[in-house]
Amino acid sequence: MQHKSILITGCSSGIGLDAALTLQAKGWQVLATCRNPKDCQTLLDQGIDSFVLDYASSESVKAGAQLALEKTNGQLGALFNNGAFAIPGLVEDLPRDALRSIFETNLFGQFELINQVLPAMHKNGYGRIINCSSVLGIVAMSFRGAYNSTKFAMEGLTDTLRLELYHSPIKVVLIQPGPIDTQIRINSRTHFEKWINVDEANGKAVYESRIIPRLYEEKSDNNNQGLKPSAVTEKLIRALDANNPKPRYLVTSQTWIASALRRIMPVRILDRILCNL
Repeated sequence: MQHKSILITGCSSGIGLDAALTLQAKGWQVLATCRNPKDCQTLLDQGIDSFVLDYASSESVKAGAQLALEKTNGQLGALFNNGAFAIPGLVEDLPRDALRSIFETNLFGQFELINQVLPAMHKNGYGRIINCSSVLGIVAMSFRGAYNSTKFAMEGLTDTLRLELYHSPIKVVLIQPGPIDTQIRINSRTHFEKWINVDEANGKAVYESRIIPRLYEEKSDNNNQGLKPSAVTEKLIRALDANNPKPRYLVTSQTWIASALRRIMPVRILDRILCNL
């Protein structure tokens, strides 16, 4: 990278926080953003430059991009789109406004931010756009339809952007984690309670037997399963350091297995496997 500066979203905890701390320790100029001003203040107290950026607000995205460019004198080297949330529930129970809200954050805001920083990268003749997808951008899983759909859409737009920038010095990369020990399951409870009416759902028994226990009981706050966020940061660093980074960096064995099965397994057999997970 000609200018070791990076804008990272979703830095209140988990993947974003680990990436911000690690890259700053490696000498990068890190601009770490969060939706909540209190989380930004926590980062500032740790010596990390932080400010508010909320994907759901176009005004916030534009202001955040402008501030990032000002802080780097117009030479922002990289963008890591990491912020996202989930709405657990059956597809048939997802209201239109629920899907609209998750796409605003998990997709629309991310690509608006990309489009805000790309002109400076074109002018400078370098840049990295790195989007954090998921194993759920490779294969779909039950009860995660809202999140699945945003990640599938992210991968499609990211692939298209990579093709469109193929002859430019700007590199476009997808990082595809599997299970990572983060707060996303805990944070999704609020969205579940807001959008899903369990008592009136046709699949109420499914919620009571599978979704609610998994969401509230099986994984306690201190008993998350998955690799540590540092596993994602390691791939991020590879994508930043490589002269010619890979289009995709898979994280966790589950992601590798899902990618392989998607390529070789007949759809009906794969459905039979995934519907029981």
